[in-house]
Amino acid sequence: MANVDSIAGAPADSDPTPRSEQATRPADRRAVGSRVRALVAVAPAVLTDGAVLAFALFTVLYHLAFLGDLRPSVTFRIWLVACAVLAVVAVLRARRRFTRTRGVGAGTPGDGERAATVEPTGPRPTVDRRLLIGVLVAAAVAAVTAGLAGTEADVSWWIPAVAGLLAAIGGILLVRRAWLGGTVSTQAAVPAPTAVQSAYALAVSVLVGISSLFMARNTPDDVYYVGKSVWIAERDLIPLNDFLFSENVLPSMGSQPPIPSFEVFDGAFANVVGIHASSALWFVLLPIMAVFAVLALWRLTHRWAPRRPMLAFTVAVAYLYLVAGDDAALGTFHLIRLHEGKGMFVSAVIPLMWLYLTEWFDSRSRRSLLLIVALSITAIGLTNTAAIILPMLVGAASFAMLLVGRWKVAIVAAVAALAYPIGSLVVSRLVLGGMTATGADDEFFDAASTYRRTLLFGVVGVISGLALWCGPLLARRRTPALLAAGATLAMSVMFVPGVLEVLSALSGISVVLWRVPWLLALPTLIGLLCTVRVPAPTPALRRAAAGGIAVLLVAAFALFATPMWSSKSWVDVHDRPTWKLPQQRQAIAFWIKGLDRPEGMLLAPKTIMRTSPIVTSEVRVVLPRDFYLLEYDLTSQFSKDRLLLAGFADGDTTPAPAELTPALDRLDVGTICVYNGNRYARDTAPQLGYQEFATRPAPGAMTCFRRVT
Repeated sequence: MANVDSIAGAPADSDPTPRSEQATRPADRRAVGSRVRALVAVAPAVLTDGAVLAFALFTVLYHLAFLGDLRPSVTFRIWLVACAVLAVVAVLRARRRFTRTRGVGAGTPGDGERAATVEPTGPRPTVDRRLLIGVLVAAAVAAVTAGLAGTEADVSWWIPAVAGLLAAIGGILLVRRAWLGGTVSTQAAVPAPTAVQSAYALAVSVLVGISSLFMARNTPDDVYYVGKSVWIAERDLIPLNDFLFSENVLPSMGSQPPIPSFEVFDGAFANVVGIHASSALWFVLLPIMAVFAVLALWRLTHRWAPRRPMLAFTVAVAYLYLVAGDDAALGTFHLIRLHEGKGMFVSAVIPLMWLYLTEWFDSRSRRSLLLIVALSITAIGLTNTAAIILPMLVGAASFAMLLVGRWKVAIVAAVAALAYPIGSLVVSRLVLGGMTATGADDEFFDAASTYRRTLLFGVVGVISGLALWCGPLLARRRTPALLAAGATLAMSVMFVPGVLEVLSALSGISVVLWRVPWLLALPTLIGLLCTVRVPAPTPALRRAAAGGIAVLLVAAFALFATPMWSSKSWVDVHDRPTWKLPQQRQAIAFWIKGLDRPEGMLLAPKTIMRTSPIVTSEVRVVLPRDFYLLEYDLTSQFSKDRLLLAGFADGDTTPAPAELTPALDRLDVGTICVYNGNRYARDTAPQLGYQEFATRPAPGAMTCFRRVT
C-alpha cells in the first residue's frame, strides 16, 4: 500500500520518459507535416527543372552519338544511367543541405517558404500619371482596333500598329522609371509558392494530362514527326537522309536538319521498352508532357502575377482550352499538339525561359544560368523553330535589361541562351550542307494576318491586345514588369507594317514568321488581366471584383471563341484513350500492313498513305504528303509520277493506262488499294497488270490489287 500511495502521490515529472515521449509526438507530427508541405510547395519547380535538365542531357548525348555512330537504343540506355546517377547526387546534396540548414537553426522548410511569400513593403516609386494615362489610352485603342481589323469593320492596320507601338514605348519608359526609382525593400521580395498553391497546380496539371488521352487532332505534320519516331523504333537507326520517299537514300529535306532529338527520344524509348512508337508517344509521353507544360505555365504565372496567382493561372488554363480553332491560336498548339516538338516549345519552353531569365536577372545565380543553358538545349532538341524564336525572346529581354544598365547580365544571359541552339544549327549546316526552306516558302503572313492567326480578332482579339499592351503595367514590379515590357515592345515593333517583310527578306524563312507572337507567353499575360488592382473599400470586395473579371474573361472565351474539343478545331473526342488519328484510317492502315503484299511501294488514297508511316515504316508509300514534294521540285518526274498516281488512287483524275504504267514501273508499285467507290481505279487496275487479292468490308470498304509477277 505504501508503494501504491507513493506512486499515486508522486510528482508528475518523477518519471520523465513517458512524458517526454508524449510531448515529442505532436512535435514530430508537426515536423513531418512541415516537411510534406515543403515538398509539395517545391514539387512543380523540382519536376520542371528536372525535366529540362534530363531532356537537355539526352539532346547532348544524341548529338554526341553522331561522332560514335551509336544506335538510339544505346544512347537511351546511357541517358538512363546518367539520369539515375545525377538523381542520386541531387538527392544526397539536398539531404546534406537540409541537415546543414537544421544544424544552424534556420527552422523548417515551411517557415522559410511562408516568409518568402510576404509582399514587399517598400514605397512605390512615383508614377508619371500623364504618361500612364497616355499608355492606357494607346493600349485600349490598339487592342480595340486590332480586334476589329479582322471583322467586317474596315480598320487600317496602321492604327493598331502605331497605337500599340506608342503604348509599348510608354510602358517600357514607365517600367524603367519604376525600376531605377525602386528601394531596397522593393527589390528583395521573391515570391515562393505555398503548399496549397502548388497542390492546386499539380492537380490541374494531372487533370490536363488525363484529358490529353481522349482528344485527338490529326495534323499533316504527324506523318513526318511521328513517322520518324516509328522509323527509328523499328530500325534502331537515325535517318540522316530521306525516310518518307525512300529508305534513307534520297537527300533529306533541307528545311528539316536532324538537330531535334524529340523524335529520336520517342523512337529510342519505344525500342527499349518494346511498344509501338505511336503508343509510346500518345499514351505515355503526351500526358507527361501535358503535366510539365501546365506546371511551366503555373510557375511563370506565379512569378509574374502581383497578386492572386491561382486565379490568374486558372484563367490562363481556361484560355488554352476555350480558345482554339482551325488556325494557329495557342490552344491548337497546346494539349492537342504537344506531341509535336513545336507544341511543347511554345507551351513549356517559352514560359520557362521567361521564368529563368527573371530568376537570373534577380539573383545572378549559377543555378539560374545553368537552367537557361539547359533550357536552350531542350528548345533546339524539340524544334528548329527555337533557333528563330529564342533570339527574338532573349533579344527583347536583354534590351529591357540594357535600359536599366544591366548590360553584363544581359550579355551573359544572351550567350547562355543562344550559344547552343545557334551553334548546333551552324555545325549541322557545315556538315550536311546549306539549309533551304523551299518546302516552306509557300505562304507569307503580314503583321495584320499574324495578329489574327495567333491573337485572333473580335472580342478575343481585343482581350489579347489588352493583355499584350497592358501586360507590363499588370505584372509584378521590378524584373517581371521589365521583361514583360521588353516582350511587348519587341512584338509591337514587329506588328508595324513592313517589318516582317524585311525579316522575311533577310532570313528567307517566310512561312514561320507568323510564329513570332510565341515569344510573348500570352496565356500568362491573359491571366494577369484578372490581377488588376480594383479600387474597393475592403479586401473582400477587391477579391470579389477580381473574381468577377475572371468570370467575364472565361465567359468571353466560351461565347466568342472555339473550344479545343470542338470539331471546328479538327478535334475528335473519344470515350477511351486513342491514337491521334481518324480511327477508320488507322484501322485501314493496320489492315494493309497485315496483307500478304508483294515487294514494292503501296499506292492508296492520300489520307491512307499519310497514315501508313505512322503505323509502320515497313509499308513504303508513293506519296506520304504532297506538301513535301516542294522540296523535290514539283516539275521533276519524281514529283509528277507521285501526283499522277495519287490523283488516280483518290479518284480525282482518270488517266489512261498508257500514262499510268510508266509511272507505276518507275516507282516500283507492288500494291494498289482503293476505296470501292473509285470504280475507275478498280476497273483499270487489272489492265495495268495487277490482280485483286484482298477486300475490306464497310465502313471504309476497300479493294487491294497486287502486281502480277
